Amino acid sequence: MNRNATQPAPTPEAGKPWWKFLSVWLLLSGPALVVVAGVATAWIAARGQDPVIDDNYYQNGLNINQRLAQPQKSLAPALKARNHAATPAADQPK
Repeated sequence: MNRNATQPAPTPEAGKPWWKFLSVWLLLSGPALVVVAGVATAWIAARGQDPVIDDNYYQNGLNINQRLAQPQKSLAPALKARNHAATPAADQPK
């Protein structure tokens, strides 16, 4: 019986340590990048805190809604001046 037929021939890479294989580094680089991105995201989140909400935020929102509910009053200056810089005075809307 031939001994070489049952056992594969040794390759020069068989004795190398695991860190010398490129495929190991390609496999480990994905999770390593995720960890680095997570740490960076946590650092940005801790450093750039959101501002405190105004205590009277609900009333401020109601006031904005009241101003928007009156479009004629709030847009009156823009209706007279918008796109009428070169229009003769007689043809401008009144």
